[in-house]
Order: sequence, then C-alpha cells, then structure tokens
Amino acid sequence: MATKIRLQRHGRKNYAFYPIVIADSRAPRDGKYIERIGSYNPNTNPATITLNFERALYWLNCGAQPTDTARTILSNEGVLLMKHLQGGVKKGAFDEAEAQRRFDAWKQKKQAGVDALRAAMADKKELDAKARLEAEQATNKTIAEAVAKKKAEAAAKAAEEAAAAAPAEEAAPAEEAAAE
Repeated sequence: MATKIRLQRHGRKNYAFYPIVIADSRAPRDGKYIERIGSYNPNTNPATITLNFERALYWLNCGAQPTDTARTILSNEGVLLMKHLQGGVKKGAFDEAEAQRRFDAWKQKKQAGVDALRAAMADKKELDAKARLEAEQATNKTIAEAVAKKKAEAAAKAAEEAAAAAPAEEAAPAEEAAAE
C-alpha cells in the first residue's frame, strides 16, 4: 500500500486549516486516513504548525511519501533533516550523539530566526501604533486650534455687539429724560 503524508482541508470558505495525515494514496483528499500526525493553520501570523515529530519520522522511515506542501512543513520542522542524519549514522559517517548535536544546533538556529522575526513584527507593530498616535495628536491639535479660533472670533463678535448695544442703551435713557 502506497502511503502519503498530506494535508486535508477543513474549515470554512476563505478560512481553511489543514490536519496533516498519513493516508493511502488512493483515498480521497478529505476521506479516510490511517493516522493524524499534526495540523497546519495558515491563518495565524506566523502560521501555526503542530506536529508529532516521532510519528512523522517513523512514517518517513517506513516509506511514506510527503506531498510538496507536506514536505515543506516537514523540512521546516526538521523531520527531513533528522531522517538525513539517521542515514549518516547508518552509514557510519558519525555516531548518534553527533547526529543529535547537529540537529540541536540546527533547531537553535531556526528558533533564533523565528524569535527575531517575531520581535521585528512586534517592533513594526509598535512603531505603526506610535505613528498613528502622533498623527491623531497632530490632527486633534489642528482641530483644537480651529475651534479656539472660532470661539475667539465668536467672543470678539459678541463683545462688539455688547459694546454697540451698551452706548445705545445709555443714549435711550438720556433721550427719555430729555423728553420729560
């Protein structure tokens, strides 16, 4: 039986996630499978991958062929590297401890790269928020200046009207007294 390591599509329209399964190559994409070894969710940033490393390695060693996307996922998780290193141990190029040391060094380097990417994304997000805040403050300042100018003009106009009305009121009582 030819087995494949492949993705099944689940989820709704425009929001898919993918279980990583071991299936007979003749089975339908979303049909019957032998074992589920993980999942891939591309909707998060960065994409979330959960994988049972030991079972994936076991199935690769048993001859299961990954699809192109599954191969990329297995490569990013280090399963293919571990299979390669195990081949070197079988050939006698180095021992199991050296293979584990090389894998751990690769994994640390990979994790450092992911951490740097996440930090860069967080910094970019923080800078964008800061820029939006400064732009909003500048807009609010111009609006406040315009409102203050409008209020000052209204106050000056009211003062002029009051000043114009006050002499007229003072003149009216003087005219009434003169008329009597």
